[in-house]
Amino acid sequence: MELFRNTNIDFLGKKWYFLAFSLIFSVAGICSMLFWHHIPLGVEFRGGTLVYVKFAQAPNLDRIRKELDRAGLHDPRIQRFGAAYDNEVLVDLGLQETSEAALDKGKNTIIQALEPSALEPPNASGRQDLNNTGTASLETYLLNKDPLHLGTDAEQRYTAIATQVEDFRNKQRGGILSSVDELKGVVPPEVMNALQQDFYTSGFVVRNVEIVGPQVGSQLRHQAIMATLYSLAGMLVYLWFRFELIYGVGAVVACFHDTIITVGFFSLLDKEISLTVIAAILTLIGYSMNDTIVVFDRIRENLKLLRREPLANIVNKSINQTLSRTILTSGLTFLTVLSLYLFGGEVLRGFSLALVIGILIGTYSSIAVAAPMLVAYQDWRARRAGQVAVERMSAPRGKTNEKVKVKA
Repeated sequence: MELFRNTNIDFLGKKWYFLAFSLIFSVAGICSMLFWHHIPLGVEFRGGTLVYVKFAQAPNLDRIRKELDRAGLHDPRIQRFGAAYDNEVLVDLGLQETSEAALDKGKNTIIQALEPSALEPPNASGRQDLNNTGTASLETYLLNKDPLHLGTDAEQRYTAIATQVEDFRNKQRGGILSSVDELKGVVPPEVMNALQQDFYTSGFVVRNVEIVGPQVGSQLRHQAIMATLYSLAGMLVYLWFRFELIYGVGAVVACFHDTIITVGFFSLLDKEISLTVIAAILTLIGYSMNDTIVVFDRIRENLKLLRREPLANIVNKSINQTLSRTILTSGLTFLTVLSLYLFGGEVLRGFSLALVIGILIGTYSSIAVAAPMLVAYQDWRARRAGQVAVERMSAPRGKTNEKVKVKA
């Protein structure tokens, strides 16, 4: 299947427009990384605590921020998470402590700070929050209280009741109870009376907690950088052996160009770079390299068939001959990752955004960066060879110009 036949677009004639486009976005991204938003690293790379919280009603972010500040947690990153109707908030706390105990303390501080901003009833003093009580804690409470008077045979029964409460809360009520009374008919009446006396529902629930120590974050950051550099170096060596060194250099520069622009976009948009984003960047490096190899392979074939034509014409013909294949593969892949970005949910948002940007820039760089660099190098080498020939011809007979000898 072909979308285009016998196209004759002068891509190399537009190289200065391509260069201007690449410079604008590259410089903007680099300036953002250096002076504005810097590189917005995720918690995996800088260390800290992420707390995913769901509220019964639409949360007031300003009030949450004030409560956290009052609790000593200054400048946390608070943002909506997921769909608006889910009433979920992500609290990002950057911690510099190195021990897991200190990180756990920070997590508990976040939970305690959120309680005053939630829907806490006025008579909640001295009672436990049922929404943020796990199965083990609830089982311990029931064993100590023993509302069913089971005695020594209580452990298995109360374990089942605690599990039943958590399953009802998570599966039937989306993880949050608006009232303890919702458990009527779910647990025995005696247990229900005990829960009404000693528990309340705060109006929020901590859905998930992610904790990464700063030392682990530093190691992951180093490994992510080295993985990217190793992949580029490996591809350079591969193309060096398959084609020539300049082909490998052109392809690697194009991939580096794609990486800089993608990371720059994340910096400009102030989107966090997580481990999944690094995986997407490595994916787009491979994707961009594959597109570049297809173009280079066609150039190599045409160099044998069209020996008398200028290299610029051969490169233009090669790009035009592979244009249909490039549009089909890149277009279909782009539609897939765009759907993933629009409908894949918040967890995959960073990964899919990196792929959306990367596929567009990677396809562009194969045509507008790698190929013109190959032509520019060959033209430079031809001019250099011509200059050496002129200098040889102009040298006095019987004498050797030392400069010419070095160049030759």
